[in-house]
Amino acid sequence: MSNPCRVVLVTHYFPGHGGGVESVAWELASRLAASGAAEITWFSSDTESPPPLLPGLSCVPVKCWNVMERRFGFPYPLWSLAGLLKLVRSVRASDAIHLHDYLYLPNLVAWMAARLSHRPVIVTQHIGAIPYRNPALRSALALANRLLGRLVLGGSTQVVFISETVRRYFGSFVRFRSPPALVPNGVDTERFVPAEGDRGSEPLLLFVGRFVEKKGLHLLRRLAQRLPQARWIFAGWGAIDPAGWKLANVAVHGKLEQEALVPLYQAADLLVLPSVGEGFPLVIQEAMACGTPALVGDETAAACPGAEALILHEPVQGDDEEDRWSARLQALLASPEALSELRPRVAAFARAHWSWTHCTQYYARFFAACAH
Repeated sequence: MSNPCRVVLVTHYFPGHGGGVESVAWELASRLAASGAAEITWFSSDTESPPPLLPGLSCVPVKCWNVMERRFGFPYPLWSLAGLLKLVRSVRASDAIHLHDYLYLPNLVAWMAARLSHRPVIVTQHIGAIPYRNPALRSALALANRLLGRLVLGGSTQVVFISETVRRYFGSFVRFRSPPALVPNGVDTERFVPAEGDRGSEPLLLFVGRFVEKKGLHLLRRLAQRLPQARWIFAGWGAIDPAGWKLANVAVHGKLEQEALVPLYQAADLLVLPSVGEGFPLVIQEAMACGTPALVGDETAAACPGAEALILHEPVQGDDEEDRWSARLQALLASPEALSELRPRVAAFARAHWSWTHCTQYYARFFAACAH
């Protein structure tokens, strides 16, 4: 058997941070290490404790300055110079580099070090354009994608997109060295399963994710006010705290482990996620594996070809977005039998189409080609 590929993995945060990108990185890294396909050194910010040590997987927490997220809800940690230098040395000693999203400072540094050291780079790109309400922030991201995105993604050995929407966006202006791949994230269908028995009679709407602007928290607040007959559960954390809305029909949970999320998914009538600029969030896949339909934005639904008839969607932007989303939710809650009929179909789709095994095999083949 050939030696495992020595991989430097770089993410902006470790899984304890609670984001989907970090969760995907953990699933892939732990499975690649367990299979013997890669020996992974994972660099990330020290804002949370690293995941447990596994054979073939070691973690390097790097001292960082995380004020951008704490003050503005924008997750962009700035690493110490010592940490970046350590990352560069590790890149030079590696066989390949794996980056999750290109834009973060350590990812850019690792990419540059890899190019100078002639190391192959694979980038998993999760997000594309984000229509922030702040025009300066929106323009800055668009410019970064056009300049840095074109440079990094176009100069990487392989780019993997998790959604068709993001692939289409970057494909409109990036010239890739090799054809970009579309590899959907997997979902643990052994853990995320439909509930047995009856669920409660009170309508239950669920949001899971970070409490930030791009997730649609401002719209969700107005919807919760307009639908007092429904119980809303928000699971996550961030700068926009739904507990501060002081709404009697809103309950807020903090960051939850996957085991704690399962009963929430199972109990909910609907996952409501009016987010923008995300590709295809992992929480949609987890909810659907539990048999829970999802109402999302048009762009998010288009990110998953083949599921158009199963993913409920509405346009997120526009002056009438609140009226449209409110009317759609009212109609869905008025016809609970339609949602009930959809439950076994979304669970079956998740089992048939989303597999961490298949997802991991793609990366294993890439790293096998990079190993000495």
